[in-house]
Amino acid sequence: MSSVAELPPSVAELIPLTLLRPGQSGTVDQVLGTGDLVHRLREMGLRRGAMIEMIRPGSPCMIRLDGHTLGIRSTELSGILVRPA
Repeated sequence: MSSVAELPPSVAELIPLTLLRPGQSGTVDQVLGTGDLVHRLREMGLRRGAMIEMIRPGSPCMIRLDGHTLGIRSTELSGILVRPA
């Protein structure tokens, strides 16, 4: 079993989107999950390089993406790894 200390620095800096604090921003690095879920999230704009801001954690989780506010179940966002700004 690997620990965070064993991961490359670029991977160790990633956190699930659901862990961003209100007002905190981050850049999407990876979108993980089933094919359908990943496809749907990418269609919504949640793809690598997208800048997001956490408005309200919880379920539904409220985020800001490209000037739009989105409400998404937190279970669907747990597979999105972001690099906090």
